Amino acid sequence: MLLATTDRLLLHRLAQAQSEGRAPAMAAAVVREGEVAWRHAIETTTDTQFRIGSLTKTFVAVLIMRLRDEGLLDLADLLDKHLPGTKAGAMSIAQLLSHTSGLASETPGPWWERTPGELRPELADILGEAPVKHPAGRRHHYSNPGFALLGAVVERLRGVPWGQALQREILDPLGMRRTSLLPQEPHARGFAVHPWADVLQPEVVQETGRMAPAGQLWSTIDDLCLFANLLSFGREGVLSADTVAEMRVPGVAPEEAAWDSAYGLGMQTYRANGRLLAGHTGSMPGFLCALWVNVAEGLSAVALTNTTSGIAIGQLSADLLSIVADHEPRIPATWKPLSDVDPELLAMTGPWYWGPAGLGLKLPADGVLELVSLSGSGLGTRFRPNGDGTWVGLSGYFAGETLRPMRDAQGNLSHLDLGSFVLTRQPYDPQAPIPGGVDPAGWSGTV
Repeated sequence: MLLATTDRLLLHRLAQAQSEGRAPAMAAAVVREGEVAWRHAIETTTDTQFRIGSLTKTFVAVLIMRLRDEGLLDLADLLDKHLPGTKAGAMSIAQLLSHTSGLASETPGPWWERTPGELRPELADILGEAPVKHPAGRRHHYSNPGFALLGAVVERLRGVPWGQALQREILDPLGMRRTSLLPQEPHARGFAVHPWADVLQPEVVQETGRMAPAGQLWSTIDDLCLFANLLSFGREGVLSADTVAEMRVPGVAPEEAAWDSAYGLGMQTYRANGRLLAGHTGSMPGFLCALWVNVAEGLSAVALTNTTSGIAIGQLSADLLSIVADHEPRIPATWKPLSDVDPELLAMTGPWYWGPAGLGLKLPADGVLELVSLSGSGLGTRFRPNGDGTWVGLSGYFAGETLRPMRDAQGNLSHLDLGSFVLTRQPYDPQAPIPGGVDPAGWSGTV
């Protein structure tokens, strides 16, 4: 439950968006610590289906990452390995997921979102004669056909239509009973709102065939709250927390001047109201959608509407999340000491030096090691145990690098090896194997 004042602020923000954006209907929700904390609908219900457009891509990305985690593909694999014969065969799975493949943004005409999928029955029909617009891996260039190809990869490796794999691997395990490829009553009707008059025109709804993995799905506020939890925390049997965290990492630098958004593996990142969010927006004729998660604060927000344009749906969803974060901040977890301490691990903590730069190695109660700069800037990362006495970096400069405790002939801890950096208990310890050696004169007060 939220405070009455927070509830009022959320309702005001949603009502403001619906009124000023002239939306026929809107629904929104905020999830806190995995539970729906607030939901509201205007001129509709929270169980009404809306088309979610490109948020569909994140579902496809989850299916691809499941295949990766099962060892059925590698993100570095070229498309030709799993889907031979297309004009995109030289692009990697990772490049398709992150929109860095260089593929065209859209299919050859007519516009796929408003025309039946039967017009493009084969993969060649969604690519056209010259689908490559940029060198692969060089820049972000959003590609709807790229995700149609990823959906085809799912079909090839699973041996079933991608929608069937979606149902079996994501929707059923998460309990998303109101998410489907085609609309199921009760569902919203999509509208275009006249730019100069308060009148409506129904938008055409098409089954998009081969392009369905780019934007076909319909869903509800309640179902998308379940999906938001997956993107925040992972879910055993669906996708691990480590894998969804990997999906949130940008593939290449953003192009926006303000650097306020980027794209990971099927997930957008968006900086709004001083917070870094991850998720996806979506649009199809007659519908807009946004889902953002903020793992650091245990919050997510979803917003749906049935208008073609006129509402900054991504900002609305971000604002709803921020209202809760600002007015009811997350209560820090109660500090508790470690229940069991390995003396050798405890001996690793404390000050270390990389040359003259001071670092501190901490042992928090969550079982990781944390390396921080004693000057308050520079090197800093967290390390997870590998199970063999070494540790792997989780963030920062040393993400993926190995931390090795090194011992002398007597078995005593002598120094740390961190990706070839030698960390010692005193600056440039002459007893440690400092690369390049140490001046035998040692430290002095003269230049």
